[in-house]
Amino acid sequence: MKFFIDTANIEKIKEAAALGILDGVTTNPSLIAKEVTDVETEFEAHLKEICRIVDGPISAEVTAIEHQGMVVEAKQLSQIHPNIVVKLPTTRDGLKACVELARGGIQINMTLVFSAAQALLVAKAGAAYASPFIGRLDDISHVGMELVQDILQIYENYDYPTQVLVASVRHPVHVVEAALAGADVVTIPPAVIDKLFKHPLTDIGLERFLADWEKSRKRG
Repeated sequence: MKFFIDTANIEKIKEAAALGILDGVTTNPSLIAKEVTDVETEFEAHLKEICRIVDGPISAEVTAIEHQGMVVEAKQLSQIHPNIVVKLPTTRDGLKACVELARGGIQINMTLVFSAAQALLVAKAGAAYASPFIGRLDDISHVGMELVQDILQIYENYDYPTQVLVASVRHPVHVVEAALAGADVVTIPPAVIDKLFKHPLTDIGLERFLADWEKSRKRG
């Protein structure tokens, strides 16, 4: 399973890349807005810097909400760097834009997927990635991971090449469940990546090893 980091923070991306576990990055307008002072003048340079750090798929999202505007914006985004994957919302206009752009060779990540029916549509539209938002489903008392399992089954049934990119990850259990389900990608916030390392028995074990080592040195 591929690990993407869900942030536009340059330092967090560098930290994750240094671990050797990072395969890509997902951003959105909200994440970018947190990291730049002036979106109009800094947006492109910020994305180029992310692409310089991580040699993998870098998702950048359109802000247009109608078909033609999405197409124009997506083509501009795709020109920034060869690794840019354009994120489109899973709406009627988003689907129309996906079909047109995918036929033109632009990789598309269809975001805000909340049902198996939507996932089926985006696969038929030629999306490279479908992004089910499992945390937001959990928030409204649905089981987000069940959606991931349904999508994977549908894609296997019909041999769709669209990759399942699990998004809206809230904790390490989501990451493990995505791996067990067979998801292609999980995009993880920096805080959750940090939590993947943590286990109390690891900390206790390390403390004991070091304590025993110090005792041995004192005896010597």
